[in-house]
Amino acid sequence: METDTPQGSGHYSADRAKILTRLRRAEGQVRGIAGMVEDDRYCIDVLQQISAAQAALDKVALALVDAHVRNGLLTADPERRDALTDELMAAIGRLARR
Repeated sequence: METDTPQGSGHYSADRAKILTRLRRAEGQVRGIAGMVEDDRYCIDVLQQISAAQAALDKVALALVDAHVRNGLLTADPERRDALTDELMAAIGRLARR
């Protein structure tokens, strides 16, 4: 997904290592799920692991929202806050639709 935000302007720099750790954990969970399907594991067990992977990604999303609010929105030029708030709410809306 592309926006007009300049590359490298993520507001999560201070939390980048934690976010990457969470993403790598979710990546491992997804690989594990694929292995479970390859091994023809019980559906409920696979669904449980899918739920865990989704929860891991939700935590990443919340960390990004938190960083954006604290380091972007709250520190933004007051004239840009409404536009940034609209952008954030649209992103949260997309997350909530799933």
